[in-house]
Amino acid sequence: MSGPGPRRRGAAPAAAPVTRRVLVDDSFVLLVEAAVADLDLAGWLAGRRDELLRDLDAHGAVLFRGFEVATADDFSRAARAVTPDLLGYLERAAPRTEVADRVFTSTEFNAEQWIPLHHEMSYSHNWPTHLYFWCAQPATGSGGATPLASERVVTPRIPAQVRERFTRDGVCYVRNYGPHLDLPWQEAFQTTDRAEVEAYCAASATEFTWLGGDGLRTRARRQAVATHPRTGETFWFNHAHLFHSSNLPAEVSAALLREYGPEGLPRNAYHGDGSPIDDEVVAGIRDLYREHAVSVPWQRGDVLVVDNFLATHGREPFSGDRQILVAMSDLYVNRSVV
Repeated sequence: MSGPGPRRRGAAPAAAPVTRRVLVDDSFVLLVEAAVADLDLAGWLAGRRDELLRDLDAHGAVLFRGFEVATADDFSRAARAVTPDLLGYLERAAPRTEVADRVFTSTEFNAEQWIPLHHEMSYSHNWPTHLYFWCAQPATGSGGATPLASERVVTPRIPAQVRERFTRDGVCYVRNYGPHLDLPWQEAFQTTDRAEVEAYCAASATEFTWLGGDGLRTRARRQAVATHPRTGETFWFNHAHLFHSSNLPAEVSAALLREYGPEGLPRNAYHGDGSPIDDEVVAGIRDLYREHAVSVPWQRGDVLVVDNFLATHGREPFSGDRQILVAMSDLYVNRSVV
């Protein structure tokens, strides 16, 4: 009986195009890093939506690093490879510039300011499920990281009596738009037609009052918690800590209260029954997010995808030039408040 013939020596297996590792011990934030040169992110993501959703469900956020994402168009293609229809940005809470079709600058607040961690548009009746951030230019000076916090960590640490009250009553947001207060309503609603604003408010169960001098006041009762559409988990999900008057510097808040009164502040948050929220309550929420935040320093070309239910995001102060672009997808509508 003859022995086995000589083995054929095949080609060496191709190197895996990416590596994967979790950035935080509790499985929060997955880093997917290109292991080969010039790997196009849009091409790599094509056909991988289900895989990305599983990663987001498990980790809350996925950071893609080392891929070829050189321009805003490259970034747009990458986001559209996951979801072809990106979202516009109505009922705005911050100034942004649209630099490509449904690709925006990140919040254009003073570089010296912290932007507290928050869920995108959690003050609204609808919001994006997924957020995409692209680093065109990391801060040329210092700072500028994007902190993230996992709601799987934060929500259980909110005092039970606070969670129960907010879950029961929701949050009432009062906003005043005008040329000298916050954003003009024309920018917030992306129209100069009052009838369009009125139609949006009627459809979203938002009370509105036109004020003299081209002003607008809105009042809306919204959710305090939201249930993830895939995992079924319920998380803290509101803007009370961000819109509450205590989030302003004390001297600014005092000056605005003297000038406009509590109903005339650019924005404020109340319990859903209209009663005031204690400063200590929302300060505690802000502190929890800061305490459990993970800082993600940017590298040029990074793309960060965030599940807007599972994670909050913010911005650290920075110096020098910095440009982070944003896209949003997969609109979620809370039918219980409209």
